[in-house]
Amino acid sequence: MLVGINEIKTGLNIEMDGAVYCVVGYENVKPGKGSAFVRTKLKNIKTGAVLERTFRNEKIETADIDKRTFQYLYTAGDIFEFMDHDTYEQMPLHRDQVGGAVDYLKENIEMTALIHKGQVLTLEPPIFIDLKIVETEPGIRGDTSKSGNKPAKTETGLVVSVPLFVTEGTVVRIDTRTKQYVGRA
Repeated sequence: MLVGINEIKTGLNIEMDGAVYCVVGYENVKPGKGSAFVRTKLKNIKTGAVLERTFRNEKIETADIDKRTFQYLYTAGDIFEFMDHDTYEQMPLHRDQVGGAVDYLKENIEMTALIHKGQVLTLEPPIFIDLKIVETEPGIRGDTSKSGNKPAKTETGLVVSVPLFVTEGTVVRIDTRTKQYVGRA
């Protein structure tokens, strides 16, 4: 579907130069001379790259993005098997399609898949996820010279900075947007 520049809003998905973008910011500009235009910030849904683009008197192709819930099943090499909750079909995805969500993959976790024209563009993990700490150095009582944080490796291989009191075997809550420790689960 084609839309005019007056219909550009934050959150609109558009198709441009063979890629799908989401509008993350826009500004309507009406100069004293000449015609009005829209200055936008666009985020590539697949790669996450942000670019700025100005639209004048033109029509823009919108992209129909379908959101589905996928459940992670298992990994076989570079192929990750997911199950579509709507159709119960197994969907094999390559490591490139999974992207940064690979840091949060543990058995039976549910993720939101963004699908365009039958192709999975990206996977979005839940905002908060509980992961078990499998490797960290022990915190020494009274040692506050290192600002109270230490690195810890989770069950999925993600390394996060945690407080000194967190030990191996502790289940912690991680914010997937920032990859930071939030608290104990």
